[in-house]
Amino acid sequence: MEEVPVYRRVLLKLSGEAFSGDLEFGIDPKFLEYISLEIKRLVDTGVQVAVVIGGGNIFRGVEGLELGIDRATGDYMGMLATVINALALQSALEKIANVPTRVLSAIEMRQVAEPYIRRRAIRHLEKGRVVIFAAGTGNPFFSTDTAGALRAVEIGADLFIKATKVDGIYTEDPVKNPKAEFIEEISYLQVINMGLKVMDHTAMTLCMENRLPIMVLNIRRPGNLLKAVMGERIGSLVR
Repeated sequence: MEEVPVYRRVLLKLSGEAFSGDLEFGIDPKFLEYISLEIKRLVDTGVQVAVVIGGGNIFRGVEGLELGIDRATGDYMGMLATVINALALQSALEKIANVPTRVLSAIEMRQVAEPYIRRRAIRHLEKGRVVIFAAGTGNPFFSTDTAGALRAVEIGADLFIKATKVDGIYTEDPVKNPKAEFIEEISYLQVINMGLKVMDHTAMTLCMENRLPIMVLNIRRPGNLLKAVMGERIGSLVR
């Protein structure tokens, strides 16, 4: 008997750093191929997939301060970096994985992406298309984590998947402290009160107020995304 996904509509939050793969900067074609095929496995099970991508592999808003660029302008530059990543992922999904994909941008640029309209995004998902939300929220001073939480709530996602390079949530950074303890399940308030850097407080509060579960997992382990939507206990769960 074929397994049925526990979560039917998910939002996947990918960091810009993940896109650089083994490179110091830019987009690693190996990662693009890998993540495209991982997403295709979800689509093949009937799961509706939306994606939000950061832009840290190209430009991060706060970096602009070091260059003498004001924060708002730097954040807009970072939003444009997410559009570049979104277009790269769209191309890979369609060419490598043969998955129909639409990029919806919070900043209008009609030549390369559709403007973000909530009902249009939901309609694309219902038709089996992967929807990539670009340009964050379209406003400075908000992270792409917050953009991911906002879009997930807007489209009625069942699960927010926060893709990281570690296996889940730890009491401390496991890269810096090998003795950090792994946390399998935790509440939103505990994350905030313990100061755990899962995502910023705005994003966490948005998920908490809308009772949107967050699964933090290691994106570098093949099959993790599929296991997540099937309800297997991998990574860490915030609810």
